[in-house]
Amino acid sequence: MNFSPSSRSSVVVAELGPTNTGKTHRAIERMLEHDSGIIGLPLRLLAREVYDRVTARVGEGRVALMTGEEKRLPPRPDYWICTVEAMPLDRSVDFLAVDEIQLAAHRERGHVFTDRLLHARGLRETWFLGADTMRPMVQALIPQASVKRATRLSQLRYSGSHSLKSLPPRSAVVAFSADRVYELAESLRRLRGGVAVVLGALSPRTRNAQVAMYQAGEVQYLVATDAIGMGLNLDLNHVSFAALSKYDGAEQRDLFPDELAQIAGRAGRHLNDGSFGMLNTLPELPPRVVSAIESHRFPAVRSLIWRNSSLDFSSPESLLDSLSRAPRHAAFIRVERADDFDALKELSHVPAIREVATDRASVELLWQVCQIPDFRKGLFGQHVALLRETFLQLSEGDGRLEQAWLARQVSPLDDVSGDIHTLMDRLAAIRIWTYISHRSSWLHDAEHWQERTRRIEDALGDALHERLVERFVQRAARRSTRRFVRAAASPAAGSDSPFARLGLLLGEVPGADGAVTEEQFVQRVVDATHEDFQVDASGSISFDEQPLARLVRGKDRRSPQIALAEPEVWTAGARRRLERRLVALARDLVTEAMGGFPAESLAGADRSAETRGLAYRLAEGLGVTSLGEAREQWRLLDEESRERLKTLGVREGQRYLYVAEALSPHALARRCMLTALFQQAPSPKGVPREPALGIAELGGQSARAFGYEMLGSVALRIDVVERLSEALRHPQGARQAHTLLQELRLENGVRARVLRELGGRSGGAPVKRRRRRRGGGKSGAHGPPAHAGAHPQPRRSRAGEGSVQGGAPKPE
Repeated sequence: MNFSPSSRSSVVVAELGPTNTGKTHRAIERMLEHDSGIIGLPLRLLAREVYDRVTARVGEGRVALMTGEEKRLPPRPDYWICTVEAMPLDRSVDFLAVDEIQLAAHRERGHVFTDRLLHARGLRETWFLGADTMRPMVQALIPQASVKRATRLSQLRYSGSHSLKSLPPRSAVVAFSADRVYELAESLRRLRGGVAVVLGALSPRTRNAQVAMYQAGEVQYLVATDAIGMGLNLDLNHVSFAALSKYDGAEQRDLFPDELAQIAGRAGRHLNDGSFGMLNTLPELPPRVVSAIESHRFPAVRSLIWRNSSLDFSSPESLLDSLSRAPRHAAFIRVERADDFDALKELSHVPAIREVATDRASVELLWQVCQIPDFRKGLFGQHVALLRETFLQLSEGDGRLEQAWLARQVSPLDDVSGDIHTLMDRLAAIRIWTYISHRSSWLHDAEHWQERTRRIEDALGDALHERLVERFVQRAARRSTRRFVRAAASPAAGSDSPFARLGLLLGEVPGADGAVTEEQFVQRVVDATHEDFQVDASGSISFDEQPLARLVRGKDRRSPQIALAEPEVWTAGARRRLERRLVALARDLVTEAMGGFPAESLAGADRSAETRGLAYRLAEGLGVTSLGEAREQWRLLDEESRERLKTLGVREGQRYLYVAEALSPHALARRCMLTALFQQAPSPKGVPREPALGIAELGGQSARAFGYEMLGSVALRIDVVERLSEALRHPQGARQAHTLLQELRLENGVRARVLRELGGRSGGAPVKRRRRRRGGGKSGAHGPPAHAGAHPQPRRSRAGEGSVQGGAPKPE
């Protein structure tokens, strides 16, 4: 992200409209047309959902996930999926988007969205997504922005009041407190046999398991808070309100019509119409509110919440003063209250802290500590006491938190016993320590604490999901609680079940008594890194050495599909989550075969026709295309586009245009796997290990598809062909080429034919060759003389003209 004045010259687009207009979908598609991008989302639950969607398109190796408590960072990510607060402000990217920008008017979080609206820009393009109520503010603050109105894809209609018993299938009931959610869920369970539960306080793991259960049709009803209103994509036909007021952190108040519309709009996805209504315990909505929701017309936002971002860290008092500074623009209202500001005000009066916070560095540290979120939302004084101790420890000694103190805070939370409320309290508490653990400079052995807090949060999340299922899904109606007992003995010989050694996979002590749930196993797979999977040459996928799935033929080599090894043992929700993770893995495998070439980002409409054409050819050829086919497009590229492709590893060889890494042994192995999978035939023996093969060894299969070129009676691997062709360009290259051919152990006649094929024509005239003298003498027939220019496609010779001797070692 770039905050220099030049960054403001990038294109700014505001896509504004009601829910179910496809705004977020279009922003994701547009981001993937750029080389790099960041998208900021209002909820970590939504961030995880978008992360899953993007990784299913481009693989996990190119995508980072950043929220307050969850970070998945591959070595070189191109795309960043974040919560708005966690967007990396120091990173320059081509494309940047912020979703639900109308939250700039939110009394607590609004100042963050306002800051992004004013300052966050992509180098090339910036998108702001949200409600149409933001139109006047966007036009006033960003006059150069292109403001577009997004139209809802389906109709939303009011259906009046319903009892719980008369709710149609695929309905969500919305309440605004956890206690009310549980009460409604229990009532629906008795009436309908089972419900899923979604609250913002759930961990992503628990929420994903509950949503997967609903999406897969294992239950037909959902009870949720307004957490579902911020872009979560659910297959809902109807939304019913169980309340029309909520506590907003300051007071109990009625919901505004646009807030009701944001939630009601979750009903009806894509082209399917939806409906909304009330439980019959509430009065009917006023006709004017119904009309506003159905027509998506609401009063415009006239002011945004703002907080000064130019902070004075010379002292705690100066910092408080700078945070309290009034805005200069009439459209802004200074944030009334924020937890970090309130915590700073409290701590600035503590004598021990005043003694320490005397310079810029210590005041900056104090502000960082004050920004630790209070996920427990309990007694504010309890949270301030935690912040006080944290800051004082960081301000003395080696500037790290004490290991023993951390253990005393974290260890009591490592307990999965108790009821739903107890588990949710522990989840809220461990989220604080998960957040702290990701401040690596604050801890000794930060990776250990990140792993420990993550493990505890995961265990609590699994336990909470189990409690929710046990309580709200009738036993006869659910299959998702199947439990897989850890085996005390070795697995049965020949068993290929993914559960054959499940106890050994997940148990702390192999062979210990206990049980592992399906959810725990699935979550382990979902959270696994690319390196945790094993993929063999036939496309079989194993996890911790247990067969899990296999790749199957798709529409082309770049689109393999996933087939679970034993689909019948999984519940529908588990299958959905496993397949989503494995689709991302398949995309990573294709990317590896292409040498990391980001073909998708070069296919955007704003790319030149030549760039799009070359990207298509390279993608079709898994990172390799014939120079004869691509020469004209390569020649027509402008210098900037050519240099961009070169930075992505594209090389102009003598016979091929190729991605450098696509000719590496690992990439060639992936190419052969994908090709054999698509052709539904085994790879020829020796492919891709052997640099030279005889025609007969190919068994009639395409040499080019496996990364080889036919030259006379042999097929040479393309990397070898390029080395030979490059050698022949130089005055003394014939000798080097001859040496390479000798290393391939080709017969003399075959070598001569290969050299003739590679020599071709230079500059449109035949290359002169010396006739070998009888009786010896210096030979000039070790290869054709040096030549320049492009080569025509090699001529295929008759089968049987020479052969390959033995196993040819790869030339050095």
